[in-house]
Amino acid sequence: MKTDNKNNYMLYGPLARKGYDWWWHSFTGKSEKTGEEKSFFIEYYVMNPARGGDLPQFVEKGAAHPAYVMIKAGAWGKDAKQLHRFFGTNELETDPTELRIVVGDCFLSDEILKGSVNVSRNAAEEHPEYMSDAGSMSWLLRIDRRVAFDVGYGTSYPLRFLNAFGMYWHAAGMKTAYSGTVYYNGEKFTVTPETCYGYADKNWGSGFTKPWVWLSSCHLRRKGDTEYLKDTVFDFGGGRPVVFGIPIERTLLGKIRYEGREYEFNFSKFWTFTQTKFKCKADGDKVTWLVRMANKSGAIEIKAVCPKDEMLKIRYMSPSGEKTFDELWNGGTGRATVKLYKRGISGLRLIADLIADHVGCEYGEK
Repeated sequence: MKTDNKNNYMLYGPLARKGYDWWWHSFTGKSEKTGEEKSFFIEYYVMNPARGGDLPQFVEKGAAHPAYVMIKAGAWGKDAKQLHRFFGTNELETDPTELRIVVGDCFLSDEILKGSVNVSRNAAEEHPEYMSDAGSMSWLLRIDRRVAFDVGYGTSYPLRFLNAFGMYWHAAGMKTAYSGTVYYNGEKFTVTPETCYGYADKNWGSGFTKPWVWLSSCHLRRKGDTEYLKDTVFDFGGGRPVVFGIPIERTLLGKIRYEGREYEFNFSKFWTFTQTKFKCKADGDKVTWLVRMANKSGAIEIKAVCPKDEMLKIRYMSPSGEKTFDELWNGGTGRATVKLYKRGISGLRLIADLIADHVGCEYGEK
């Protein structure tokens, strides 16, 4: 599936000096040795390229602003890890006409994902600026994006040119089929389209939404059934968008595709009269999400949960050099219930009562 230029490199103009651009991929593989599943993520992250040089710039080492390319990779589950590899921005190769990210032995296009990260225990302990655990991971994967979520005119060229939003989101592959191989701490995992439950999106901008909420899955079944649906996926995210410097408090946007038919809940399409309520907690041994959204066509309710011992407190630095969150919980092994309603003359009617596995999930507020 071809993507439009919203999936391309975006750090031009003011964003080159105060901005970030990242491409996120998450999926599940099976151990060649044991047959057990493991959920992985890979991210290519570029920050403040016009302030960079031959070496990565860290504020912890005296730089006025961070400037680097970071390759972030890791896994969720009982031994969840995030591994970070850094390059100077002068090493980065991009193309303005297509998605092409090349740095070191790491490569990203619309069709191919290739790279490696190796962080020794000494390096992780002696360099807190790396924000990294110790471990190794390498990958060679083919990408087949099958269902997209384009948020609409909010990411259109005029509003991108004006830098209207503090943070942009484009899910070119809210359902993505990956195929290939991952080596994680020396163990080989095979990734196949049928069992990868894959996801791909990107964010870019000058800042981060706070609170931060994300829920997505393409592995759903009807409640009471054991057979999973082949053409159903949902993706919701946001928290506090900032538009021309004005925050919109506690709102999300997203889409569910239910057996080929799409239902969108998008505050930026004001004519749909979208309303949002969400409540998230990171109490005890789990993180929970409750999202309710409604518009003139229908409504959706998502209740999700993920054990903390299968998640990460994922780490980023902002373009201004500040730590983004004290606790930004991130996982890929969540479970959820999803209820979809259609609005008619007599009110809301339940049209889908679903169970979701392999839920990608994120929450941070402090």
